[in-house]
Amino acid sequence: MLALGAALEMFLLAPAAGVLLLAALLVRRPLLAWSGFLTALLLVILFVPIRRYRFPGNLPFQLEPYRVLVALIVLGWIASLLVDSRVRLRRSRFELPLSLLLSATVASIFVNPTRVSEVQTTALKSFTFFLSFFVVFYLIVSVVRSRRVLDQLVKTLVGGGAVVALLAVIEARAGFTPFTRLHQVFPFLAPDPSFGGELGRGAAVRAYGPAEHPIALGAALVMLVPLAIYVVRTSSPRWWLATGALVVGVLATVSRTGVVMLLIAGLAFLVLRPRETRRLWPALLPLLVATHFAVPGTLGSLKQAFLPEAGLVEEQRGSEGSCTSSGRVADLGPTFAEVANKPFLGHGFGTRIVIGPDSNACILDNQWLGNLLDVGAFGTLAWVMLFLAVFWRLGSAAKNDASPRGWLLVAIVSGAAAYSVGMFTFDALGFTQVTFLLFVLLGIGAAAASMPEEWRPRSGPVRSTA
Repeated sequence: MLALGAALEMFLLAPAAGVLLLAALLVRRPLLAWSGFLTALLLVILFVPIRRYRFPGNLPFQLEPYRVLVALIVLGWIASLLVDSRVRLRRSRFELPLSLLLSATVASIFVNPTRVSEVQTTALKSFTFFLSFFVVFYLIVSVVRSRRVLDQLVKTLVGGGAVVALLAVIEARAGFTPFTRLHQVFPFLAPDPSFGGELGRGAAVRAYGPAEHPIALGAALVMLVPLAIYVVRTSSPRWWLATGALVVGVLATVSRTGVVMLLIAGLAFLVLRPRETRRLWPALLPLLVATHFAVPGTLGSLKQAFLPEAGLVEEQRGSEGSCTSSGRVADLGPTFAEVANKPFLGHGFGTRIVIGPDSNACILDNQWLGNLLDVGAFGTLAWVMLFLAVFWRLGSAAKNDASPRGWLLVAIVSGAAAYSVGMFTFDALGFTQVTFLLFVLLGIGAAAASMPEEWRPRSGPVRSTA
């Protein structure tokens, strides 16, 4: 436990040299500073592959650009909370499920001291990543207090995501991606040689982009598609190009999870905006044509993935006794048997290692099953409560709000719904980028829900740009 404390202390104190400057900027110009820092954070999340690059150093954990930037921003936020009355911690209306989720996660670690001690460094790293999701969520809720800043963040996500999607198309088509060469442009970044390797499905090459796996890239891009539709509605029809790029990028990953998540996002739009959604269906045909020409072979490979010769269910039975290809159906029985040993708080968050020389568990392509193993029934129930709170509170507000704020809430609910269903088909928490985007979306949604006056038209009705 002393090593855990020392590592955590290093995590917090390593970037302390920049705190005074950051705090001074925030006190002098808080709105400008926070919007700029949050924009920079989103760009790092989108464009710097998490876990693939780090700063040099001999610490118990990897000193990644994302980790350093989050630490700087958090320390600056704490300084501002102490010295600037204009900056204060605000409620999100999701405190109950979030507190239960965090409590169950911490409890799962404390009730499994032996298992945690065996994988101490990995468990600490996983837990600090998990804590950073909460920190960034409350940072957005607390400091974003205007529609202008919210729109700036949303456009950063959509515009940056569109660029990532286009690069994914190039990667799938030509096999080239700049995300494996960042250290050539920024020599202070040290690459992890264990990442990479070409993945294929059928006749198509699957794109990684800045993600750790094609599935994670497809999931991340799906969560940005609803935001792109919001920007189209409230800004300019030119953003349809970004929307189309995101959808084609999702398909370029040749990921069944991405396609399913797209369908769920569309279903959420259909429930909350039925008339407007039905008008968008004709856009599917040109998107499919664009995908056929941009990434040849992708649509056929996806069809084959959903309709394999032996049948999808039979394929998911996998290979008996295999830790890497057991299949999602084959995972059910053994996982539930293991869950029965520790049903309430699980075996300890972050203690399952599925890759590398220290691996102690099999790959589990189902985050809901993984939650049962890691944090037990209590932690899994907290996740369910969080999503239900988002759907109920933000969805209800969105359905009764025809203003741009309502469309933003529809986008947030759609992205969260896609993520919650995607958790059934991949280990979502194992991929930091996509889970980070979930908490960013929830933070934006909570901030938007707390300030309806920002969207009230000053004169005349809101005019649609779609």
